[in-house]
Amino acid sequence: MTGVIGQPVDRKDGPAKTTGQARYAAEYPYPDITYAALTHATISRGRIESIDTAEAEAHPGVIAVITHKNAPRTKPTAPTSLIDLNSLAPGTNVNYLNTDEVHWDGQPVAIVVAESADAARHAASLVRVRYQTLPATVDFQAAVPTAVKQKSSPLGTGAKKGDAQKALAQAPVVVDEQYTTPPHHHNAIEPHATTAYWEGDKLTVHETTQNIPYVRTHLAKKFDIPVGNIRVVCPFVGGGFGGKINLWPGTVLAVLAAKATGRPVRMSLSRKSVYRTVGGRAPSTQRVALGAERDGKLTSLIHTSVTRLGHVGGAGEQIVSMTNHAYDAANIHTQQHTVTLDVLSNTSMRAPGESIGSFALESAVDELAYQLGMDPIDLRMRNEPARNPVNGNKFGHRMLREAYALGAEKFGWAARTPEPGSMRDGKWLVGMGVATAYHPAWQFGSNAYVRLNQDGTVLVKVAMHEMGMGAATAQAQIAADALNVPVDSVTVQWGDSELPFAPGAGGSGQTASVAAAVLDACRKIDKKRRELDRKGFVEATSGGGDLRNNLKTLQLVLSSRRHVKAASGAQFCEVRVDPETGEIRIARFVGAFDVGTVINAKTVASQLRGGIVMGIGMALAEETLVDPRTGRIMNPSLSEYHVPVHADIPDIDVHWLGEPDPNMPLGLLGVGEVSIVGVAGAVANAVFHATGKRVRDLPITLDKLL
Repeated sequence: MTGVIGQPVDRKDGPAKTTGQARYAAEYPYPDITYAALTHATISRGRIESIDTAEAEAHPGVIAVITHKNAPRTKPTAPTSLIDLNSLAPGTNVNYLNTDEVHWDGQPVAIVVAESADAARHAASLVRVRYQTLPATVDFQAAVPTAVKQKSSPLGTGAKKGDAQKALAQAPVVVDEQYTTPPHHHNAIEPHATTAYWEGDKLTVHETTQNIPYVRTHLAKKFDIPVGNIRVVCPFVGGGFGGKINLWPGTVLAVLAAKATGRPVRMSLSRKSVYRTVGGRAPSTQRVALGAERDGKLTSLIHTSVTRLGHVGGAGEQIVSMTNHAYDAANIHTQQHTVTLDVLSNTSMRAPGESIGSFALESAVDELAYQLGMDPIDLRMRNEPARNPVNGNKFGHRMLREAYALGAEKFGWAARTPEPGSMRDGKWLVGMGVATAYHPAWQFGSNAYVRLNQDGTVLVKVAMHEMGMGAATAQAQIAADALNVPVDSVTVQWGDSELPFAPGAGGSGQTASVAAAVLDACRKIDKKRRELDRKGFVEATSGGGDLRNNLKTLQLVLSSRRHVKAASGAQFCEVRVDPETGEIRIARFVGAFDVGTVINAKTVASQLRGGIVMGIGMALAEETLVDPRTGRIMNPSLSEYHVPVHADIPDIDVHWLGEPDPNMPLGLLGVGEVSIVGVAGAVANAVFHATGKRVRDLPITLDKLL
């Protein structure tokens, strides 16, 4: 063993990124390349009565204007199926530019191809469309009373133990409140982009994606060509956070435009086009009701939610996922509901469900602590379960008590005085809040190729994704440790569909999934080391075909329902609030986590801090504003959609226990998403401690404190 696991190894992709050598999807040169831009629908539901492209076609540099009248025919999107996980690839079920129907405000109704990006964008604004407008339902809050139970899924949509409503009515101490969260958008530093090139019936796509298999299989179905005829290349992705898991209109239409024009096409979406064609996090309204004895023991826990889908797609978030595992209540009832509107589909956003569900749950627990006069940590530990509280299943790994103890020590929780408004720093009100973090540990089917050469160098090939988290560095450390070679001797190739299959990077599951395949290949090599002298190298592969990987993934997902595997942690926040203006400043933040084995201390610290930053944005700033009359997003840019900047964020202190989970490859539990969970709750609880004002509707803006 080399001892490289857990070390702060410098990132292998660092030099390429810092020197500008790293190529992203919109940076690949092709001879005779063209540029494309979209024209968006301006209604939420209806049909195109007429479309006038004459002015756009006459604009200098324009090569083609493609609409539903002249677009190449593509195959309709097939229904989703858990037997074929790749059927989950498309963001919507709309057959873009193969229909005159409009399903959401922003749906592409034309794509313009030109010799320059500027010409394409201006010409796209010259396309004139007249619509037959049909009645549309776009107001989420107005639709909440019509919500229906969410369809069941392997991720679960609710749970029941005992009679929670009866127990609530009999409880001596009760909290029963409503909480809301708004829509959110990802705002990755690299907007969605596609470079597409056809050679006969063979297609090369440079795509900003976190799911190569989805891109490849969906385009094969859409354009009716063999999967093997498509190569997807994406070695570098400038941030994803869930927004680049699915295929959205831009990808399909760039490929369609390249087919129609016979030339390479590049389309880099404007920030506005990203908002209008790529799904974000759905809004939610949630009820959390807690009943407790006067000693703090929970007798009833109720958590219900309503989120939004689009008529053309989307999926309900796992809002009650954390609640199903968090507290040892005698009676539990959780249930998710959805409404379906004439809007763009929602999609995954970092820790989908758990991040917004934890805000409501952890705010309610904090409210209960104040009613009881108990320390918020003591109340949580009073109700910390030894087994899964709903069905009694064992936890694969749960060291939340230890995480709280570590976090409280590092944060200095003992210095907190419990009364709201009791702590000051000059004119500033000081508040301290805490909340629990939780995220399930996922593992998916993966393949890998490993080659050990006689000179001690190692080559690892796997079509995984690099979105800024240091994926290649982690797998190099894993291979180096398994084969007992220096990490600098390991080369990793990734981000290309011609390499061995890897699953999409989502659910904080890529590292563990790929690690299992790399470790398996390394074990095979160890058994064949005697061949080194004769052949000069030893190579091995791990994994199987798409069907085998799909079945393995399903088995792993279903097994998680029998045996709870999850990362967890404790979030500690200190705020300063100006009592005259309501201005909130985050003064300190500490996170302590149980994330299993840590492969790279440097990249893990970065991931944990990044999640906390996103959680602070969710707590204090981020909100997609949707016009309830039209369904149009009213702030589709970073000038109006507010995200945290450096001045908003203090030094963030992160810690981890480092204890492996024996049920996961190398003991990994995943770190990318757990650290956003609970952050908004910790911030909201700190604000209450500072001011005595409870804000139950995110974001916590100053007007809600005045």
